[in-house]
Amino acid sequence: MSKLETKDFALGIQHLLAMFGATVLVPLITGLSPAVALLTAGLGTLLFHLCTKGMVPVFLGSSFAFIPALCAVIGGDASKIPLAQGGVIVAGLLYVIFAILTKVIGSDIIRKIFPPVVTGPVIIIIGLSLTGPAIKDVFDLWGGDIAATGVTTNHLCNAAIAIFTFAIMAIGMNRSKGFWKLIPILIAVLCGYALCVILHLCGLYKMNFAAIANAPWINIPYKTPGFLSLPKFAITPILTIAPVAIVTFMEHLGDITTNGAVVGKDFFKDPGLHRTLLGDGLATALAGFFGGPSNTTYSENTGVLATTGNYNPAVLRLAAYFAILLAFLGKFGAFLQTIPVPVKGGVELMLFGMIAAIGIRTIVEAKLDMTNNRNLCIMAATLCSGIGLVIIGGLPLKIGGVDVNLSALFIATIIGVIMNLVIPEKKD
Repeated sequence: MSKLETKDFALGIQHLLAMFGATVLVPLITGLSPAVALLTAGLGTLLFHLCTKGMVPVFLGSSFAFIPALCAVIGGDASKIPLAQGGVIVAGLLYVIFAILTKVIGSDIIRKIFPPVVTGPVIIIIGLSLTGPAIKDVFDLWGGDIAATGVTTNHLCNAAIAIFTFAIMAIGMNRSKGFWKLIPILIAVLCGYALCVILHLCGLYKMNFAAIANAPWINIPYKTPGFLSLPKFAITPILTIAPVAIVTFMEHLGDITTNGAVVGKDFFKDPGLHRTLLGDGLATALAGFFGGPSNTTYSENTGVLATTGNYNPAVLRLAAYFAILLAFLGKFGAFLQTIPVPVKGGVELMLFGMIAAIGIRTIVEAKLDMTNNRNLCIMAATLCSGIGLVIIGGLPLKIGGVDVNLSALFIATIIGVIMNLVIPEKKD
């Protein structure tokens, strides 16, 4: 077990800030409970670390890939949450099956299927696919259409706040020393929040603190819809939700590869890809049992690792404990919800950009021959298909009467894998 120091508590809060918005957003969209999502994210992360021998610095949060399927099953009716729980549990069990298959065929086969010429572009796509929402956060475009209204004074004010936050984070990463160098994200968020409060007092930016005033001091998750409801296993909800695990399997490979590239370790080998898949699957099944959304590895937290250079898995477990605590502390959770959107956007630009840069680093460190047409073809097809599908929002299909949206990352990974296996390597 890794030893925690006093400074690690601030690092744990950074990871909490990185995952909070997305983890809470998924249940808000699908009709599940944000408190339960935080609880299951924390418990799932601890279970993941148990399965991976505490070696992999990963945080598990709510998976965006399952949003369309969960919305289709729940449809705004809380009484249908048990049906969604059954589908989420089966999706977790599919992950367990993937883990068993990986253990049988070995990680070397997986590595052969996913060499740097494939994983490098995939990591780039992971980072770039998140930049769209980040830019929306920068300008706070979620409540309106900039194409219809044009760039307004409010948009420019939001962008200025985001740039200020981004600049504080960049200065902290490059100029600060010692302990302060480890918490540039936390410092940037606090400085950005303080700027927004000042602008609010001056009448230049509007903040709403009603959520903090109205939130209870103690929040009891069991009072929320779906918590510990008895899951129902019906064929239609299962066929709607469970197949998404195939998509997130591909995303898991990319995230674990990215995480290992940041840390400088081969997690496919030790503790083993089968263990990370098992941890992800059991965490998702646990979330389904409690009434929370499916769990997945979080690129946001990988970005925090890259930013701080602190790879202690115990810090991620500390963030998990904070998430569990947050599920019960209503006032603190409400405070985090009041963090201005442009502040989050400024931080996200740095985090997601660094993930894309790590993909480039993966290609460089593998010393891939960029004069080799085979490498160029594989990378070109992977990048173009992935980024193109990110722009149009994935690939919607109807399979057996069920609407399935294949993610850009899934399609790009499949294309890269097939081309890597089909195109022969040129022999000297």
